[in-house]
Formats: sequence, C-alpha cells, structure tokens
Amino acid sequence: MGEQPGLDVAVCLARVRERDEDAARALVVHLHPLVIKIVRAHLPRALDEEDLAQEIFMKVFANAAQYRGEVPFAHWVSRIAVSTCIDRLRAQKRRPEWRWADLSEGEAAVLDATLHAAHEPHPSQAAEASELVGKLLQTLNAEDQLVIRLLDLEERSVADIAAQTGWSQTLVKVRAFRARRKLRRQLEHLEKSKRHE
Repeated sequence: MGEQPGLDVAVCLARVRERDEDAARALVVHLHPLVIKIVRAHLPRALDEEDLAQEIFMKVFANAAQYRGEVPFAHWVSRIAVSTCIDRLRAQKRRPEWRWADLSEGEAAVLDATLHAAHEPHPSQAAEASELVGKLLQTLNAEDQLVIRLLDLEERSVADIAAQTGWSQTLVKVRAFRARRKLRRQLEHLEKSKRHE
C-alpha cells in the first residue's frame, strides 16, 4: 500500500473522530508504510505482521481523541506502534540462554571468527550472522532489543529513537549501554559453554 501524498492528516483525523469510515481507510493507507516498517523491525517471534499492524491501527483509532497535535502525528503513531511491539515482546517473556551447542555450524563459525579474528563476517556468512544476531537479541528484554535494533542495526540517531519511543535521550543512551553489556556477558557465556563441551 502506498502513502497518499496529498492527505491532510488533520482533516482526516477530524473525520475519523466523527466515525467516517472512508477517512479511517484513507488514514490506514497513509500510515501503513510507517507502521509496517516498525512492525517488521520489532516483530516478536511467531506473530503475523499484518495482525500486529491491525492491532496498532485499532489502538490508534481507539485513542484518536487523545491526539493533541503537540508532536507530529507520525511520531504519535510510531510511539503506539513501538509500545505495542514491546508489549507483545514482553508477553512472550521467554528469553533463552544460548549455549555453543545450540548454534548452527555456520553461526558458530561466524561467532568464532568475530571473537578471535576480530573481523567482520565474510559477506557469504551474512545469513548465519543475521541468525546469530537474532539469537543474541532474544536474550535481551523487549526495551533492550528495541534500542539495539534501532541504534546499532538500523543506525538511527539517539534523538530519532527518543522521538519514536518517547524516552529521553539520556534513557536511550543508558539502555543502549546496559544492553550492550548484557550482550557481552552472553558472548562470554557462549565462549565458556564452548570450552565445556
């Protein structure tokens, strides 16, 4: 679904508040690219992205009367989308603790090369590196996963993350520092498990 370039969000929102279904559909079409991008970046395991996007839109419409225009509408929707993804990640709760034996041969090779040769994985190992990063991120809580994905994987600025999440810039930096420290501990744990196998 493409974004509607000429959509007047304020007018559309006013019509949505009056229960205008055409305006609601136009708003969904307008916001879908933004929402689906956030959902894809933070999709909890085993959830359908369209189902989660639909849940986000339901929250947007249920809370439309609360939007006061103090921040751009896209930022307000982003905050709802991010918090919904975090809530779903929290609901899954299970954060595995990986051992070396849990890694595929390719993931183990990527990790071994990264830890001991101190170089980036070869482009041919991109799939294994991505899987490994995913496994390591699963060991973090929802907020830590989010800050690492946005800051380190998507290379967003601290200011952008603060605007998207509603956190202060200081909180974004603190969360990133703590999340990276937890990832380092997980890597140390993986190395120890390798020696004991």
